[in-house]
Amino acid sequence: MKRILITGALGQIGSELTMKLRDIYGTDNVIATDIKKNDSEAAQSGPFEVVDVTDLKSMVEIAKKYKVDTVMHLAALLSATAEEKPVFAWNLNMGGLMNALETARELKAQFFTPSSIGAFGPTTPKDATPQDTIMRPTTMYGVNKVAGELLSDYYFHKFGVDTRGLRFPGLISYVALPGGGTTDYAVEIYYEAVKNGKYTSYIDKGTFMDMMYMPDALNAIIDLMEADASKLIHRNSFNVSSMSFDPEEIAASIRKYIPGFKIAYKVDPARQKIADSWPNSIDSAAAKEEWGFKFDYDLDKMTKDMLEKLQQKLQMKIPS
Repeated sequence: MKRILITGALGQIGSELTMKLRDIYGTDNVIATDIKKNDSEAAQSGPFEVVDVTDLKSMVEIAKKYKVDTVMHLAALLSATAEEKPVFAWNLNMGGLMNALETARELKAQFFTPSSIGAFGPTTPKDATPQDTIMRPTTMYGVNKVAGELLSDYYFHKFGVDTRGLRFPGLISYVALPGGGTTDYAVEIYYEAVKNGKYTSYIDKGTFMDMMYMPDALNAIIDLMEADASKLIHRNSFNVSSMSFDPEEIAASIRKYIPGFKIAYKVDPARQKIADSWPNSIDSAAAKEEWGFKFDYDLDKMTKDMLEKLQQKLQMKIPS
């Protein structure tokens, strides 16, 4: 990777990935794009262009303008929001992906897009979900992700585009808030712990889902993109995860630092239904074997860092 174009660069992943890539590859070599500009560091610290990913001509023009050799396509509507707007989700998620793949094909660029554990469905094995298994999702987001994995495979086999991807679990970060995902509670709970010492979860106790701390997710993207292509059997997409927990376990982890923390429940049927269709835990063996996937953060290490960073960000002391 030398000249990198990122779509959805101001989202939860993109806002941090943009800055990390600029640190590694140089500020001017990472072109951030999104549907609109804001005052975030990702938008202000280096090249930025307003790009609508449903506009192929605009995307290709920007890619050619900066002579990019890598396209990282992050723009997407997330799971809970996609259920509310399924037609819009299909048009954005699939139309945007097709345009990004076409841009990569025209420029002979390397390509990355994230998939998700949302690609799995209720008939997928729930525990230690294998890399290769049945995928029959029951959400629009999941349908988009399965179709996206297949489309990326198609562009590799048909056109020789060097496509790569990861099936991300829920991603947890103190930098940018998530936007309409089923696993968002695992971010919100930390904010509420620091602000109020309590949280009401829309996901029920006993609901296990895979998660990953954002620093590990960013490293996984870069490690995969820098990996030797000849060693990749799977391309789109690799299971990756670093932990699996339910709301009770994350609350218990928080109590190690905020002993009085309380959790209550007001279950959201729509998001609970999505969560129930996903695996309890996934197997990352293929990623470890083919390109050396590893992670640094378990639940307690992540909790400690999240609470420390949020105290600084929110300029608040942890409730006693």
